[in-house]
Amino acid sequence: MSVIEFHFDFISPYAYLAWTQIHAIATKYGRTVKPIPTLLAPLLAHGQTKGPAEIPAKRMYLVFDTVRTAHLLGVPIQPPASHPFNPLLALRAVSLAGADAEVRARIDTLFAAAWAKGEPIDSPEAITRLLGQDIATRAASPEAKAALRTQTDAAIARGVFGVPTMFADGEMFWGVDSLNHLERHLRGEGPDVHAELLKWRTVKPTASRT
Repeated sequence: MSVIEFHFDFISPYAYLAWTQIHAIATKYGRTVKPIPTLLAPLLAHGQTKGPAEIPAKRMYLVFDTVRTAHLLGVPIQPPASHPFNPLLALRAVSLAGADAEVRARIDTLFAAAWAKGEPIDSPEAITRLLGQDIATRAASPEAKAALRTQTDAAIARGVFGVPTMFADGEMFWGVDSLNHLERHLRGEGPDVHAELLKWRTVKPTASRT
């Protein structure tokens, strides 16, 4: 069964919203979801950009847009305990090996805690409370740190610049608002974006920002 790769970071409310939808979409089209914990900060650093929450006007709009989208999807949303917060330990916890159902349950738990209940997920105490002492201990191990680093480096090498980013059949879809495009692709209705890209490659800049 073909997979939909799902790059995410718990820091992103859009990743949370997309996570609540992606499994139903995958099931509808006979796919499975492969979650790939990916630290957003290095993606932003590589692209020499800032996250929306780091720009005051975008931060305010992010609140409006998140609430509107959650309402449209029928998904619970609450302000997080803090934001931006440090997602490292949580991402490492879900990078640990385990059965697919177990890993999904860990991700469900942490996303719900952060974005549906407004609970912190950025400390060893929080991870212990939510996932248990064993997971919290293993999340601090060199193996867990290396796994997250490897996943993030591989994402950058593949061209991932933000979260959520999904891949289906090698095609990339970024953001919760690209879920409709993903569905069109899975139905075989999407445009030939690679043919279009060839046209766009001939476009050259005539102005630059100094």
